[in-house]
Amino acid sequence: MRSASTSVLTGLLYTTGLVLFGALLATLLLSFTSMREGSLPYFTYIINAIALLVGGFVTGKRCGGKGWYYGGLTGFSYFLLILLIGFLGFDAPMQWGTFLFLLGAFGVAALGGILGVNSANSSQKPKNFKPRR
Repeated sequence: MRSASTSVLTGLLYTTGLVLFGALLATLLLSFTSMREGSLPYFTYIINAIALLVGGFVTGKRCGGKGWYYGGLTGFSYFLLILLIGFLGFDAPMQWGTFLFLLGAFGVAALGGILGVNSANSSQKPKNFKPRR
């Protein structure tokens, strides 16, 4: 069981790395295929959801407990990072969609954290483990 702060930071790094990889993939698809820019928002939602799920999973697996909490904290940290970049870099205003993104990021990363904790707990069981009835 590792400290919560390093686990959340690791999950945030995984999330950010996957989003950057997804952005590169989207750029290549736009450049070299017949994909239109109109489908790009859906593609970015999918990339963000997968990245948040994986980041929450990594956080939950590393923490070993309270997966929804630490996974959700990873999603909240990612939301703050995106909000900071959007506000400082692009002068993006706060809107209702921003708060929906917060709820979605928290929820998806919390689900990933739950799955990560359960996968960590199932891999630590002994080979001859028999649950009680």
